[in-house]
Amino acid sequence: MMQAEAKNDRSVDLFAVRSLLFLPASNLRAIAKAREAGADLVILDLEDAVKPEDKASARKAAVEAAATSWPVPVAIRINGVGTEWHSLDLDAVARSRANLVVVPRAISAHLMRDVAETVAKPVLAMIETAAGVLAAPQIASECAGLIAGTNDLCTDLRLPLDAAREPISTALQLIVLASRAAGIAAFDGVFNGLDDPDGFLVEAEEGRRLGFDGKSLIHPNQIAPCHRAFAPSAAEIERARRLVEAFQGGAQRFGNEMIERMHVEASQRLLGRAKS
Repeated sequence: MMQAEAKNDRSVDLFAVRSLLFLPASNLRAIAKAREAGADLVILDLEDAVKPEDKASARKAAVEAAATSWPVPVAIRINGVGTEWHSLDLDAVARSRANLVVVPRAISAHLMRDVAETVAKPVLAMIETAAGVLAAPQIASECAGLIAGTNDLCTDLRLPLDAAREPISTALQLIVLASRAAGIAAFDGVFNGLDDPDGFLVEAEEGRRLGFDGKSLIHPNQIAPCHRAFAPSAAEIERARRLVEAFQGGAQRFGNEMIERMHVEASQRLLGRAKS
């Protein structure tokens, strides 16, 4: 697993990250609130959440915010390759104290490698297009983690944004598979309904079942239910504890099933997740 050498004297274990809170770098009030909101990772956004006329001031605000003390790791999402702001964003992130850089609409491994070398920070690549999904295995080889950009992916596939997730479930599974094959973290996309906590919880739990390590968020109110969704249940924790304690090596019976070393390793991962 790639780990970031945090400029705030922290390393970032992305496998322990459940919640990625996106917020506009142009919104100083939101940045102030995010410090104590409880997310596992805060992403200062220079891309879609910022108006063109605010790009320069947002870039400056992101660098200044990342330079201050944070209780959690901080990433900056830059504008994509081909935009007029991309090079300026790269320069700003390279001199910033952000822990990671988030790259939108990733479609090739060599571009991710170029970004990583330019900013000297680990990359979180957003898979937001059909081309990105098909290239995800190669992209993952140059990144610290993949983020499913579900809104843009629906748009690229010409699906309505309010459609059920079933049409993109195969794409989400491919993103998880690419991440796992590369040994990196995978994060689910955002849930757009700000006033639908039940719907958010259902989607977050589904994301965990798909194999994602965590989920992208667009409001602090989504943090607590996100952490609940990605936390092992009490029953899961107890079963994992008993399985690890019972294992004696090789294949053996555990209750009504056969277990071996891989089941122990999975249980140990779950127990480690429960402590985070």
